[in-house]
Amino acid sequence: MADVLRSLRLGGRGDPARACALALGAEGVALSLLVGNGRMAEPIWCHPGVSARFEELQFTLGEGPGPDAVRTGSPVMEPDLDRVRPDRWPALLPPARDMGVHGVCCFPLGIGAIRVGVLTVLCDGDRTMTVQQCTDATALAAALTGALLNGNGNSGPVLGMFLDRPTGLHRAAVHQATGMISVQLGVTMEEALLRLRAHAYSSGRPLGEVADDVVARRLRFDDDTNGPYSPGDGKG
Repeated sequence: MADVLRSLRLGGRGDPARACALALGAEGVALSLLVGNGRMAEPIWCHPGVSARFEELQFTLGEGPGPDAVRTGSPVMEPDLDRVRPDRWPALLPPARDMGVHGVCCFPLGIGAIRVGVLTVLCDGDRTMTVQQCTDATALAAALTGALLNGNGNSGPVLGMFLDRPTGLHRAAVHQATGMISVQLGVTMEEALLRLRAHAYSSGRPLGEVADDVVARRLRFDDDTNGPYSPGDGKG
């Protein structure tokens, strides 16, 4: 982990998510940053594929250890999802287990009331997180927080490396779609996002795909009584 932190501080290239996952001995690692008025955590980089799918699941549902860590400002440690109460994350737990996610530990990025993101670590099949792993993950979260809050000096290359990587995971369309739904229904941005997420969940589609349909005007939410409306295709 010392080598990883040194490389990040010096702006080293390569795959930071893979390097962090290897250093932590984790099944996966993901970094998400808070963006937009809704302060949603959008994934910036992930490794491996299961990490990306799990972040997409949390992003679509708006529930899980990541959102909880952001809301409370404290780490959320659940190395064994089989021991989590079903009513804690009812929509997230079944598909997470189907993905092969055994356990999740999330570390918020921020200082005091300031929140900038969350580091998500997927635990291995042993469903444990050792003291050393927890210490390393905490140190990594602190280093990422410093880089993101002080985007100048030595942290400049680190911040640039994180934000310039073309991961394809950014969801700018979600923010645009939320604004459009807010206007269509005459509701707050928060409620509009809830409506968007509810439709994505009920239709079994990723949030980003549904948002793309709203932005492209293939899906409208102004028929609030009977649900979203797909022009030319009947009810959505």
